[in-house]
Amino acid sequence: MKKLYLILIITISSQLLVAQETSSFQSGEWLKFKLSYSGWWKAGNATLEVFDEIYNEIPVYKVVAKGWTTGPIKWIFKVKDHYESHFDKETGLPYKFVRNINEGGYKKHRIIEFDRSQNKAFVQDIKNKSNSSVDIKNNIQDLISAYYYLRNNYQTDSIKEGDIVKLDLFFDSETFVFKLKYLGHETIKTKFGKINCIKFRPYVMAGRVFKEEESLTLWVTADDNKVPIKIKADLEVGSLRADLVALKGLKYPFEIQL
Repeated sequence: MKKLYLILIITISSQLLVAQETSSFQSGEWLKFKLSYSGWWKAGNATLEVFDEIYNEIPVYKVVAKGWTTGPIKWIFKVKDHYESHFDKETGLPYKFVRNINEGGYKKHRIIEFDRSQNKAFVQDIKNKSNSSVDIKNNIQDLISAYYYLRNNYQTDSIKEGDIVKLDLFFDSETFVFKLKYLGHETIKTKFGKINCIKFRPYVMAGRVFKEEESLTLWVTADDNKVPIKIKADLEVGSLRADLVALKGLKYPFEIQL
């Protein structure tokens, strides 16, 4: 359960989405997910919310992601996670990333500043009272900004089922390459009704949390909003599922099939 909300954030921040002539999201967008363990045991909730903000005199989007355990699991393994990303409204590149987590007593609080002129990430470890810097690529994304960047800049109309897309992400003081396989379209039943979705399979590291490299599957709305609807993960012990249960502030109509 320690990686419960990290799984959700990695997944939804790594999607390959249809490009839009204008942004597919706006300030005020809010999404809420219900997480369940092994298909029936409610594990917690997670939210994503978009704000307008100014960072060093630059207009940016600030996205706040939160995750917390509920029900019986809360008493077994309490989780309270808070993530933030501040990214440029024009380029989608991040300037600042915050990770402040408490997962069963395991705590981490880091603030990362991205300096594009030096191609460096400056990492401030609040808990351990230390600072460091890491060389980065100029197009690096953080876990949150990547979702919104891909939402606006990648296309699915020019790729085939089975094609794999790669993206450089910076997380926890290091860069890693995230790979994502495009699986085509599928209509699924949700609490909102039937929704036409785009289906993906992110590649993950097998052996520690996930059962195998292709243990994750996610469904994203095929409308102009491109929001995640469902995520399923096969873990080393049990399985995890995240379902979109509430939303507001979407830029475009939410398309539901009759």
